[in-house]
Amino acid sequence: MPRDVLQPRLLLLLLSVFGASHACLQDPASAYRFTGAVCRLTYPAAVVLNEKTTKVIEAAFQHARYPSVKGEKSLLFIGRVIYGLENLEIHNLSIGRSEFELRPGEGIGMEISNVSAVFRGTIQYGYGSWLVNVAQSIDFEIESQIDLGINPKLYCGEGKVAADTSDCYLNFHKLRLHLQGDKEPNWLKKLFTDFITFTVKLVIKGQICQEINKVANILADFIQDTAENFLTDGAISVNIGVTAAPVITANYIESYHKGLTNYNNTAAVINDSVFHPSQLTENRMLYFWLSDQVVNPMLAAAHHDGRFHLNISGAELTELLKTNLSNTMPEFIRKCMLESPELRVWSSAVPHLNTSTLGTTIWAKASGELHCGSTPTLVFETDVAVDVTASYADKKLFLQGKASEISVIQADLPAPNQPQLDETHLEFIREAVEKIGIPHVLSALEIELTRLLDKQGTNLFDILNPEVLPRDGFVIIQMDFGFPHHLLVEFLKKTLQ
Repeated sequence: MPRDVLQPRLLLLLLSVFGASHACLQDPASAYRFTGAVCRLTYPAAVVLNEKTTKVIEAAFQHARYPSVKGEKSLLFIGRVIYGLENLEIHNLSIGRSEFELRPGEGIGMEISNVSAVFRGTIQYGYGSWLVNVAQSIDFEIESQIDLGINPKLYCGEGKVAADTSDCYLNFHKLRLHLQGDKEPNWLKKLFTDFITFTVKLVIKGQICQEINKVANILADFIQDTAENFLTDGAISVNIGVTAAPVITANYIESYHKGLTNYNNTAAVINDSVFHPSQLTENRMLYFWLSDQVVNPMLAAAHHDGRFHLNISGAELTELLKTNLSNTMPEFIRKCMLESPELRVWSSAVPHLNTSTLGTTIWAKASGELHCGSTPTLVFETDVAVDVTASYADKKLFLQGKASEISVIQADLPAPNQPQLDETHLEFIREAVEKIGIPHVLSALEIELTRLLDKQGTNLFDILNPEVLPRDGFVIIQMDFGFPHHLLVEFLKKTLQ
């Protein structure tokens, strides 16, 4: 049923954190009115994410490409020494513990303690005036024990949220260079290795900090690309670009997104959003604020793209019409059930959604055709208003709906020699839409949207006690979660390519 039911990626916005943007306002308060979606990640959630930090840091160390180093130095008793370090590789990497803090208005402070690693490579050297032109090559090994400090800052750069990790430092508790595995070098080798050690420190620090910055921005791009894929389907996409740089407080990180639907090169516009940070609390790990101004353009795009279609036929339709209704089934419908019946329903006007503290109401105009064999027996059009609530549990989406308004605005029997429809026929259609049609459409949407969520990997998250809270003009989705291991694996694969 992939084309029979709307396939919007509404709820997949749950997974998006950062996105592309053409421009960012410097003052977040000025950006609120252009904001369609907000993500708030609280301190407990950051603790969970920090548990995965060591894996990312490991990737940065292992993925770093250390350049060849060449130089010369005059040493007492030896004279001029020419040296070169090549083929530097890392082995036996282990990381102790990772700690962090959120620094209001500044960034994130991270301390990675007790990073142990062995660097191996080849050293070429010559020393003494009579050896200046003679190159010797031997293997070397460097034992190291390092504490790493990083103070990332998030900013708007090149149309997206980017990470600046230039505030990066390494403290070396141990850095010993051994030639040819010689753990007890003579005084000449020791003199030689001591002066090279300082150069090696600079090389390692420069490359590690450079690689961490690279990995941090690969991560930002990875999240952006993942989010954009979640929210793209055919000709429909959503620009989740940020309207301002993320805000960091001692208790949360908050990012602000446009949430503009694009369809056939036409983009929605939001310039009067009602968002304010006071609408969100800090009790749960993760919050998403989603404006009606994001959802309604998505519904419109889905309507114009022909996404609101549902066909029901054969035994399924026959079974549905066994539902106990207070109105008697018309004879022409009863006869139709014996002739390969098929009911085709679709959205015949752009649906509209409105959220309030009482819930979310969707107004729609739905048309239908009942076919008996190849002949349309009944054609009808209805106006419907449905109050809908959504929930997510056991890795499934649940939709509950209750019709607040239903009216049959048109109904015809197009085949010749058919009786005229009277008030009892119209009342049967109205009741069937209320008690059969609406529940079945919501059930079909539950299945389809759950399938789409699973396709994008939502079921791989440990989403704990999610709540969907309707408010005036927006909805808040709040939850606790466990970080999905598969996303970390995918990111590390991308990083190490």
